[in-house]
Amino acid sequence: MLADDLARYAELHHSLGFKFRVPHTLLRSYVAFARKHGDDFVRADRAVAWAIEAASAPQRRNRLLTVRRFALAMQAEDPRHEAPAADALGRARFERSPPFIYTPVQIAKLLSAAADLGPPGAIRPLMYVTLFGLLAATGLRVSEALALRRIDLTADGLVVRQTKFRKSRLVPLHDTTRRALDAYLLTSARLVGAEEAVFISSTGKPPAYTTVIAVFLQIARAIGLRSKPGQRGPRIHDLRHTFAVRSLEQCRNDRTAVARHIAGLSTYLGHAHVTDTYWYLQATPTLMAQIAEAGETLHAGGAV
Repeated sequence: MLADDLARYAELHHSLGFKFRVPHTLLRSYVAFARKHGDDFVRADRAVAWAIEAASAPQRRNRLLTVRRFALAMQAEDPRHEAPAADALGRARFERSPPFIYTPVQIAKLLSAAADLGPPGAIRPLMYVTLFGLLAATGLRVSEALALRRIDLTADGLVVRQTKFRKSRLVPLHDTTRRALDAYLLTSARLVGAEEAVFISSTGKPPAYTTVIAVFLQIARAIGLRSKPGQRGPRIHDLRHTFAVRSLEQCRNDRTAVARHIAGLSTYLGHAHVTDTYWYLQATPTLMAQIAEAGETLHAGGAV
């Protein structure tokens, strides 16, 4: 019964335009957990027991609130569903994870480790090298990269279709990035076949989002970028932050150029508002040196 309830709940979200990817994955895990205990309805104690199996406090709270929203929706149809209290695991204030800005050496190590993935001679190692390299070179979201089709690779760049905020955009590519993509597509066509999707596994299907995250974490721990599970560390999404910061570092150091650059960067990243881009900009030694230089110029009576 819970499986049927979840199917209708997911269908409702999809009909409203939500991708509902992560909550759906979490709720499938909860339903499987509840089924093992013979539950036909959401039970508050069972929801809490499932939530506390997560590796970290933020993950546990996210699990709890995901099930709570599901339970509240189901309660409207059947009061036998129990919604766990929002503070069942304590109160918490939302905190963004501080962005991690990769160095070129760290990105090179990440790609090198991806190239060492098995099995030998399969498309998997090259696929992950190309995927992680594309994320670092363009700042694409992981979901955007996994949704790419061969027809999206045009002479003018990548066409990213109907992604977050239902926006489509054209992402120009550097020549080196384009050559790497072309070489990967030739190899994947030879090893797996000319499938519609750009990034594919040996089965010819795109890897699942959760699989990509798991492989990234495996590699990041292997090269010393992250420690044990449940502890904070660099994320795959930080490649997007890194792209934004390195892009700004290359901008000419004057007010007009920076303003234009931020507006262009916001469009390139697919943000709904330019203010969304500000969160991606983190202080680095290069940017701090530019700020100090501008401050000294202003102090001396010059224009910045």
